[in-house]
Amino acid sequence: ALPAAAFAAAKPALAPMDIFSLEWASDPRIAPDGSQVAYVRRSFDVKTDTRRGAIWLVGRDGANHRPLAGGSGNQSSPRWSPDGRRLAFVSADADGAQIHMHWFAQGVTARVTNLLDAPSGLSWSPDGRQLAFLMRVPAKRAPLEVKLPEAPKDAKWAEPLKAIDRMVYRADGEGYLPDAFAQVFVVPAEGGTARQMTDGPYDHGDLAWSADGSELFVSANRHENADIEPNDSEVYAIDVTGGAIRALTKRFGPDANPAASPDGRYLAYTGYDDRYQGYQRARLYLMKRDSGEIRELAADLDRDVQQPTWSRDSRRIYFAYDDQGTTRVAETDLSGRVTKLVDDLGGEAWSRPYGGGSFTVARDGTIAYSANDAYGPAEVGLLDDGKARRLTSLNEELLGQRELGRVEEIRSTTAADGRAVQSWLIRPPGYDPAKKYPLILEIHGGPFANYGPRFGAELQLYAAAGYNVLFSNPRGSTGYGEEFGNLIHHAYPGRDFDDLMGAVDAAIASGGVDPERLFVTGGSGGGVLTAWIVGTTERFKAAAVQKPVINWASFVLTADLPNFFYKYWFASPPWEDYEAYWLRSPLSRVGNVKTPTMVVTGEQDFRTPIPESEQFYQALKIRGVDTMLVRVPGASHSLDARPSQLAARVAYILAWFRKYGGS
Repeated sequence: ALPAAAFAAAKPALAPMDIFSLEWASDPRIAPDGSQVAYVRRSFDVKTDTRRGAIWLVGRDGANHRPLAGGSGNQSSPRWSPDGRRLAFVSADADGAQIHMHWFAQGVTARVTNLLDAPSGLSWSPDGRQLAFLMRVPAKRAPLEVKLPEAPKDAKWAEPLKAIDRMVYRADGEGYLPDAFAQVFVVPAEGGTARQMTDGPYDHGDLAWSADGSELFVSANRHENADIEPNDSEVYAIDVTGGAIRALTKRFGPDANPAASPDGRYLAYTGYDDRYQGYQRARLYLMKRDSGEIRELAADLDRDVQQPTWSRDSRRIYFAYDDQGTTRVAETDLSGRVTKLVDDLGGEAWSRPYGGGSFTVARDGTIAYSANDAYGPAEVGLLDDGKARRLTSLNEELLGQRELGRVEEIRSTTAADGRAVQSWLIRPPGYDPAKKYPLILEIHGGPFANYGPRFGAELQLYAAAGYNVLFSNPRGSTGYGEEFGNLIHHAYPGRDFDDLMGAVDAAIASGGVDPERLFVTGGSGGGVLTAWIVGTTERFKAAAVQKPVINWASFVLTADLPNFFYKYWFASPPWEDYEAYWLRSPLSRVGNVKTPTMVVTGEQDFRTPIPESEQFYQALKIRGVDTMLVRVPGASHSLDARPSQLAARVAYILAWFRKYGGS
């Protein structure tokens, strides 16, 4: 965290061009002996307006911070060999992505694969002789035999037709999907031909080796009805020699993140019994390998368990979880007793204050993790002998010369039912308690997600423009238990509106807020709530609805996950109960809207497709409400993939608010 003096000094506030100078640590991997950490140093290229990644190393004392020798291209996924003498990683260039290997003793780096598609999920065998990974492979099927005429020589005919028969045929951020699926491969660590271990129309993920290296564990939905029941995955064991596959779990619901104990006795994994609810807590399970007996660990921890990781002695399991806006690393013994270890885990959500992050554990129990706080993107953190510290300070030169808005926590109570809600308020740089400043309510997406006291460049840019910025975790947010998350089950949006209005009232009561200059924005689930808010109240001077759902009936049939939304967020498909869809659609309230409202969406958004935004824009135009449609060219649902587009989007929103009395 920045020292208090950083807030008092007369320094310039964060500026849009500063985004290009931000850096953050991703995927920290501690060496088996705990001597150093390899991580991906993320940054932006101001000339190409894209992200880049390079693998760096840093000693456990924070010294000898340097890039990986011999590395090139856009690098990711560093993975230490079991003996710590080699580092495997993925490097991508104009010719594609391949697995590379670095030998530390020789200081040599070489490419060790010749793959047809990008590898992911690298995992070393316990003896260090093989690497398992995932790679997309075209499916071998012909859904329809069609005889087409042949074009005459030198003719210039149109592109071939594209026939689709998959339920999930496009994915946000990827576009229209090839008829291919993620399969498991094994390749010698010294290089050679990769051997395919799985096939079929199933995506596989979450690779882990057995303690003796004879089996690979993987999560997949290999059921015949996988398209209809997308959440029903199992943990499978693959015989590495013969290739036989068998299911280790069988309950209805997702089973994922397998982790084998070093002594070979247990398999840990996460999942839940699916009840078709919008939010269901991911639990930690322990399976005895000899008997198949399964029991839940940390059952009293009413939080989602993530990233189970075994201790070297097989007596403890480390894991991460979100708790009231904070992401923690904890451990549980095999009796289920939980001990908290780290409370500042953070991830790559540098633009808005979402959770996330990752960690790894050395043989001696030292933990390397992505450390985050409200005043800077993720750094490499280390937990050593119970004491946490930062090994890097990637943004010291930039953020040490900027005055950021101070982040304050506020609590509110919803009048309708007394529900407690946690929020945070960013004060504008140079904040004077004797003055009153306009306020922007910025609402998180999901809706099953959470904000917290983490760095968010977008929100700091709003604060730098002279606004108080309020961000909140209304009901439905994760990190507050399963009951709180499911308060919006089949009832979203709705009472979460009251939570947000209570948070705004609490922010006004805290002082320094002009109640006559309130503004609201949010993206995805936050866009839904922003559109709902302007259809419910006139207390905001202007709004910016970003990548929203406006009509639930059209959304569930055009979004990229049609097999999920209609049965988890609603009780039935829209043709069976259209009224339920309509009453929860912001479009049903557009007749009430008087607030000037900008609508913003990526042109390649397949999660909340742009027709959702266009419906709202056209409806507002028909009603004579001042509006503007801002399309982000080439952008998917993630509107911060290109830093220039984030800066431009913030500029448009601030200009819109300024037009209606903002700062």
